[in-house]
Amino acid sequence: MATPLSQSSPRPRIWAVGISRLRDLFFDIADEYEGRADLRVVSRGWEDAIHELGRAGAERPDVIVAGGSNGAYLKSRANVPVVLINPTGFDVMHALARARRDTGSVALVTHGETPDEVQRFVGRYGIDVVLASYQSAEDAESVVLDLRDRGVGAVVGPGLVTDLAARAGLGAVFLYSRASVRAAFDRALELAQATRGEAIRRQRLDTLLQHMRDGVVALDAQGCVEAINQRLATVLGIDGAQAVGRPLLDLAPDIADALPDTDGDALGSVRGVSYVIHRGPLAGNGTAAGTVLTFQESRAVERLDRTLRSRPRAQQFSARYRLDDLIGTCAPIERVRTLVRRYAKSDATVLVVGESGTGKEMVAQSIHELSARREFPFVAINCGAFPEALLESELFGYEEGAFTGARKGGKTGLIEAAHRGTLFLDEIAEMPLPLQSRLLRVLQEREVVRLGSTEPTRVDIRVIAATHRALTDGIQHGTFRPDLYYRLNILSIALPPLRERPGDLMPLAAELMVQAVKRELRLTTRIRDTLDAARVFAAIAAPLDAYAWPGNVRELQNVIERIAVELADPDEDDASDQGDAGDEGASLALSVETLRVIAPELFAPDPGSGIGLPGKNAPLTLRQRSRHVEADEIRAALAACDGDRDAACKALGISKTTLWRKLSAT
Repeated sequence: MATPLSQSSPRPRIWAVGISRLRDLFFDIADEYEGRADLRVVSRGWEDAIHELGRAGAERPDVIVAGGSNGAYLKSRANVPVVLINPTGFDVMHALARARRDTGSVALVTHGETPDEVQRFVGRYGIDVVLASYQSAEDAESVVLDLRDRGVGAVVGPGLVTDLAARAGLGAVFLYSRASVRAAFDRALELAQATRGEAIRRQRLDTLLQHMRDGVVALDAQGCVEAINQRLATVLGIDGAQAVGRPLLDLAPDIADALPDTDGDALGSVRGVSYVIHRGPLAGNGTAAGTVLTFQESRAVERLDRTLRSRPRAQQFSARYRLDDLIGTCAPIERVRTLVRRYAKSDATVLVVGESGTGKEMVAQSIHELSARREFPFVAINCGAFPEALLESELFGYEEGAFTGARKGGKTGLIEAAHRGTLFLDEIAEMPLPLQSRLLRVLQEREVVRLGSTEPTRVDIRVIAATHRALTDGIQHGTFRPDLYYRLNILSIALPPLRERPGDLMPLAAELMVQAVKRELRLTTRIRDTLDAARVFAAIAAPLDAYAWPGNVRELQNVIERIAVELADPDEDDASDQGDAGDEGASLALSVETLRVIAPELFAPDPGSGIGLPGKNAPLTLRQRSRHVEADEIRAALAACDGDRDAACKALGISKTTLWRKLSAT
């Protein structure tokens, strides 16, 4: 029979299991623990108590308190903690004193071997007492009858023994005191609270495991399952609840080849599905006491990679220029604007050709900003600014340990960084031949392989290349691959040099002056817009217009920067001359003499002679015009044939050698 002493509650649940005199003592003390525990007295023993425990279900106790042989039986068979009632030395002394009041011959009977401390206590104080022990209920009855036959008058022991002694006509003194039972209850309460705390922690960890997207299993040092989440159990086709305590390789022997041999990641297949499997140590008491395995489906890794690389561009990989930043109204520039808008709608590779300083990167950024890729990175790299080995690692990236000095964890290359955006390859003609081969594969397959890796990474990029050299010359001299040229020269934009842009020089100079004023704050109150800036060039328009500008817009920008510095801090003589002009607008104008001092190259006899360029106003000869017309027709034919030189030569009726020669002659 089971008697509940309090209603079910979140308090620790304790069962006090006992019969006869111990049960009565439980009832006497139970009220003292009503506010601290859900205490239930179970008046059953041995196998009946085990059956009662099995029927408890959700009302199972956290801890059981029992004594004597009943407690020992439950401790060996119950699957919950059992606290045994241990009589103290005072209990033994007090019980023996009570027994000796009625008879001279007394026996102390305990379950199991008589404790050493009891034997020492009896021997030290010279107490005349017979010591006996028993192992089972049947054994206890035999011990009591034997003591009676030996003339023992009283027996001290647990409830079972005292009941048997009373039935045998002997004096009986119950060994356990209220103090020893209270001590057992207190230990049980502490153990229950600790057990509940551990159960809550385990439940939280189990909940965490079950909510993880990846499959997870914790193994002990022998490879047996300590914990496993349902996701992995489903993957392995096993029952997670029945897996705990069993070797993982016995449950799923087919995964043996997929598991990493050492800590780290490995790619393995489980039941036909590819997983990234990570192995790590399971720490215990400061040392590795087992292993943790996580199984992440490789398709999920790929999806995550695509998501991360699909995020909007980082600040360092963004375009700064727009098409509106391209200043000029001449026909060649209007043609460039038209091509930029048209090519921005396409995803084909673009080759931008033009002399240094004509604004090739500005055009590339304008295409990017008008395209569907504008929310993603614009990654630019100058192919002539790095040594071959460094350029390779910058473009393609590398894995950890790929070479001496490689960054821990590896590095993402610029090609990968441009995923879903635009990759701008400036000075493409300077790229070494070995890297041209690797770049060709990127353009063909849209995948990149890092240094030190064998696994390709898919990339979605739009490529814009730029050069100031004739790539056909590089093909003839063997420094540029023709197949790469055909891959790059799908869409083409040729930027006109500044000397061929009549009417654009002064508007460009005024806009560049406004930009320079932002860096020379002393001029901000005097030059506020392009109209103010135009006054600066009123007296020097002629020498500026007569110069050939071999450095194009970049050279013009440098000269404007010098003018801005001069205006911000003029020489005394020049300042007095400007002051005679009488008004603020006139004081902004720069004199030809001052320009000659700060930019003497503008007044050289033949500005273009030093770099092989024609003078500003030198007319083209008939032969030069004919070559330009032929080159334009050849480029148009190549574009119509999608870069196929054989088809273009057939359509034009010329050989490849003639085609290369006529293109390189312009």
